[in-house]
Amino acid sequence: MSTPDYQVLIEMFDRLFLPTYNTVLVAGDDEPIYLPADAEHAHHRVIFAHGFYASALHEIAHWCVAGPQRRLLEDFGYWYKPDGRSAAEQAEFERVEVQPQAYEWIFNQAAGRKFHFSADNLSAGLGASEEFKQNVLNRVHQLLADGLPPRVQMLVDALREHYDTPELVPEQFELQQEWACHA
Repeated sequence: MSTPDYQVLIEMFDRLFLPTYNTVLVAGDDEPIYLPADAEHAHHRVIFAHGFYASALHEIAHWCVAGPQRRLLEDFGYWYKPDGRSAAEQAEFERVEVQPQAYEWIFNQAAGRKFHFSADNLSAGLGASEEFKQNVLNRVHQLLADGLPPRVQMLVDALREHYDTPELVPEQFELQQEWACHA
């Protein structure tokens, strides 16, 4: 039996981030969540949904956004309303999702995978807006121009080495190649 694809990502993440950040990546059974270390668990845990590689990259992106204080809080202490948000709530969701989805797109590209925008609001019939997609693309281009934050760069380097993908350049990130989808 072959090793699940996500297992490579778990091993990579743990090798990179357990020593310095006391954080491990965990394949969960249900909803993704970030749980800080506690009396029962010595390590902080980035838990992704159902063994989905895309979920793992999305949750890692949120972890990379969170600063040291937020990483001490369950789910980084962020607001989250599940599927079924109103248009106003969806707009707020998109506002706070630009940075993590920019990181997620960069991780997917480094791993040689297709990125899917996540509106995370299927029951309301609200997919990712064109404005949101453009904002994520703009943020990706800005990150590539300015340089990636250290944790993002560490994972990008490891993904590129493992999957033998080329150096990331802005031309690899274009909207016409993307579509709205729940990841």
